[in-house]
Amino acid sequence: MIQLDVTIMGQPYKLACKEDEEAALRKAAAFVDRKMCAIRDAGKIKGTDRIAVMAALSMAGEFLTVKAPQGPLSDMSMLEVQTKMAAMHKVLDAALTPQEALF
Repeated sequence: MIQLDVTIMGQPYKLACKEDEEAALRKAAAFVDRKMCAIRDAGKIKGTDRIAVMAALSMAGEFLTVKAPQGPLSDMSMLEVQTKMAAMHKVLDAALTPQEALF
């Protein structure tokens, strides 16, 4: 593990990561910094905690609407994939529950 110093919205943070993950963590920190600074600079939201929550919600929304570039699920967003998987789990649970009584 290595120690990594990053700055997010003017505040220093010391993080630990594996050496081969340093570049990815730096990119992630820079992404979070850009999101939080943009929200702060828009001037509509005050308070670091509220800015952090709004940035997290924004990033989660982006993540959930991302679609795979190719493949069998490329026409579905992550949220749609999660919803479909939850529905499949319900069907499987309903089908397997009566089987438990046999054992």
